[in-house]
Amino acid sequence: MPIPNLRHLRVFLAVTEKKSITRASNSIFLSQPAITQAIAKLEQQLGAPLFERHSDGMYPTISGEVWRNRVSRAIEHLQVATLEVVKENTLKDTTPKNLIGLISTTQLKALVAVCEVQNFSIASRNLAVSQSSVHRAARDLERLLGVTLFEKNSIGILTTKAARTLSTATKLAFSELRQGIYEINALQRRDVSTISVGCMPLARTTILPKSILRFNDGHPDVNINVTDGPYPDLLHHLRQGDIDMMLGALRYPAPADDVIQEELWAPSLSSVARSDHPLMKQKNVSAQDLAQYAWVVPAKSTPTRQAFEAIFNDAGEPLPTRIVESSSQILIRELLLESDRLTLITASQIEREINIGLLKKVTFPLEHTRRPIGLCVRKSWLPTVTQSHFLSMLRNVSDDFR
Repeated sequence: MPIPNLRHLRVFLAVTEKKSITRASNSIFLSQPAITQAIAKLEQQLGAPLFERHSDGMYPTISGEVWRNRVSRAIEHLQVATLEVVKENTLKDTTPKNLIGLISTTQLKALVAVCEVQNFSIASRNLAVSQSSVHRAARDLERLLGVTLFEKNSIGILTTKAARTLSTATKLAFSELRQGIYEINALQRRDVSTISVGCMPLARTTILPKSILRFNDGHPDVNINVTDGPYPDLLHHLRQGDIDMMLGALRYPAPADDVIQEELWAPSLSSVARSDHPLMKQKNVSAQDLAQYAWVVPAKSTPTRQAFEAIFNDAGEPLPTRIVESSSQILIRELLLESDRLTLITASQIEREINIGLLKKVTFPLEHTRRPIGLCVRKSWLPTVTQSHFLSMLRNVSDDFR
């Protein structure tokens, strides 16, 4: 379902506040027929009645209350961002509240599209509209705010801080509206929502697949959208509302003040190689022994890479130099099976390979390398009932690994 018209949302909030189309008309300076039409269109889009009409006024239905909560949170995101964007504006008599009433959904969609790709032509293709339409909407928003959103350079355009601030707020606002749509659909017994999860390697082969299978037993029509990627990319998408939650190795301290972390499980790392590796014949393996072999390890700055380097630093050994950097378990497995390379990984990630005898843990003490695995979500995120059920499933499944 497309994002509803921002002006219709303001009309909806006015009616819920004033409990009357007449009073709302006087409040937002819009004709009664226009308000009636806007409410009817919203109800048609959402597939649910938003108001109960009584002799003493109009009162939100259960769906209407859900929608009011989400719309209010969405408008708040835009309100705060607009205040920040225009606080240096010279038009001192124009308040952010008035500006919010003039901004359109089309303008905000254009802003987000251009910010994501730094190019008007690509943005127009992504939105499936003409380039002139996107350009006009973006430039109209610039004039309305009285600030520069896009600057030209030798290779195209650059987005300003103001553009990025408002784009992030817009994506968070749109996320709130989608949450509201999901909640209303669930009330109508047609829960076909989507849960977006950003997943890192340590959870990809353990907690997540088992959670999805169990969750879908009770929610067969709910879609799970899993995004893989480096931690910084997933964190960026989380903070902008592109994904609902991150699942994987936690960082301490927390990476930003607008996210919160929850530990689910803390497995230890193991040094792993093919089952007939030369080190399997040794009862006591030292860091010096490990240093003699080539390794496959994650990229620098990752917690597993830090644990890998600590093995040799603590023993006063030079770091191995024949290194392949990768977090792909498929690549890691093939490199281990076809060579004497070693890797550092949790045993649960390669449980199947160990059970069928392809890979084996090297006898080297690594209990001190326990890695906290868990959830990272936006501090302001309000999950739907369905999303809360999925979170509970993740917690229940993680108990099996403790």
